[in-house]
Amino acid sequence: MSGTDPEKSSSEGIRLNKYIASSGTCSRREADKLIESGKVSVNGVTADLGTRVFEGDTVEIEGRSIVPEDSMIYIAFNKPLGITCTTDRRDPSNIIDYINFSERIFPIGRLDKNSSGLILLTNNGDIVNKLLRSENGHEKEYVVTIDRPYDKDFIKNMSNGVPVLGRMTLPAKVIPVNDKKFKIILKQGMNRQIRRMCEYLGYKVTRLKRIRFMNIKLGELETGKWRYLTAKEKQELLKDAN
Repeated sequence: MSGTDPEKSSSEGIRLNKYIASSGTCSRREADKLIESGKVSVNGVTADLGTRVFEGDTVEIEGRSIVPEDSMIYIAFNKPLGITCTTDRRDPSNIIDYINFSERIFPIGRLDKNSSGLILLTNNGDIVNKLLRSENGHEKEYVVTIDRPYDKDFIKNMSNGVPVLGRMTLPAKVIPVNDKKFKIILKQGMNRQIRRMCEYLGYKVTRLKRIRFMNIKLGELETGKWRYLTAKEKQELLKDAN
């Protein structure tokens, strides 16, 4: 049974396998196999190889909604303090209501409520999962201020790794800024990692701001504002996520 409106002309729309391939999910041949196995639905109806997709249709593979790559949204947001990186609308400080974007999006990873700076949001669920895999080693850069002056041993320990949540953190690049401020580049994302690292060494983080995620920089983006990724940023992001 076709999942499209039978009153619509078959000369309109796009073939289902092409639509699936355009989302980056798989090739057309692999899409045909998914369709033949009954794993694809259009508007809630199990699709067949002749199904065509029209504007406004909902395509799902095993219950997971997909959209073509040219419909994907990627934005950079300068998160203020006090905003929570959750899609739970019951939380009055949730990031989704704060941004109030016109379409459904969700954050790639998170920043603590008491941290600020760059976070990416998208409607591409596949890339979220790929980018959050710690083994990918994607760089994240932060500016950190602590409660008292640090010494060379602090920089050495932060660089080499300290015990956090039962395991050693990976080596990091630490760049002093002044006696209480430094930049740190991580390739992992343990829960409250920087704060826990500093606490282990006897320091307390008073300010933490992310200024870069992979190839994407916060730059001059104002606090509380967002922008679309540039074509170059998106291209690099998608390449690194494969």
